[in-house]
Amino acid sequence: MGSVITSNGHSKMLNLTLQVWRQKNVKAKGYMEEYKLKSVSTEMSFLEMLDMLNEQLIKEGKDPVAFDHDCREGICGMCGAVVNGYAHGPDEATTLCQTHMRSFSDGETITIEPWRAKAFPVIKDLAVDRSSFERIMESGGYVSIGTGGAPDGNAIPIPKEAADKAMDAAQCIGCGACVAACPNASAMLFASAKISHLANLPQGQVERRDRVRNMVRAMDELGFGNCTNHGECEAVCPKEIKMENIALMNREYFKALV
Repeated sequence: MGSVITSNGHSKMLNLTLQVWRQKNVKAKGYMEEYKLKSVSTEMSFLEMLDMLNEQLIKEGKDPVAFDHDCREGICGMCGAVVNGYAHGPDEATTLCQTHMRSFSDGETITIEPWRAKAFPVIKDLAVDRSSFERIMESGGYVSIGTGGAPDGNAIPIPKEAADKAMDAAQCIGCGACVAACPNASAMLFASAKISHLANLPQGQVERRDRVRNMVRAMDELGFGNCTNHGECEAVCPKEIKMENIALMNREYFKALV
């Protein structure tokens, strides 16, 4: 990696070659298009760099590159692309919107592709349809809570170890990087985080068995693959969700079948 700050204290400017996946719609044949981008500040985020590319394309009368984004604060899970073979780019525990151009070198060629999975069809260019995650959640991501005179949720005693595990799993933002990185396009890290979150809390006990059966069935029906312990999902997860959640989900599923 080249130096980030020049001797006079200013950010360094990069000249880059971008290889970007272009695809008009889900039925169109995609292809890689090369673009040259000059004077990219190392202080820019990766998405700001894509904004800069789109401004250049618009000035040239060309179609801008479509990509997913929203909050740009690493919270919403909307952004996502495979950058030089890495989901969300080269930085660990970092979403694409929080990846900065100081992670790249002057003169570098950067390859940018969409999430590639049967269950994530390409809408256009780098934007994919991740509504399959929502359908997994709909199949079992709810709890039955009494109303009226029920005690406040914060008043329910929860062991710290269980609370910590639930909170760690709840950090999943559903970005889909785990699916994009897995050679089987498995959604088990995502689903297991949702299952583990609720399985560790007293509020999630009523539907505990139905939840895991329904969510696993939904994953299979939507075309996601199975986990074969490659570990790529955990390696690229921007929120560092652990594979131990998959082990918990498997135990929950086997118990639910009895």
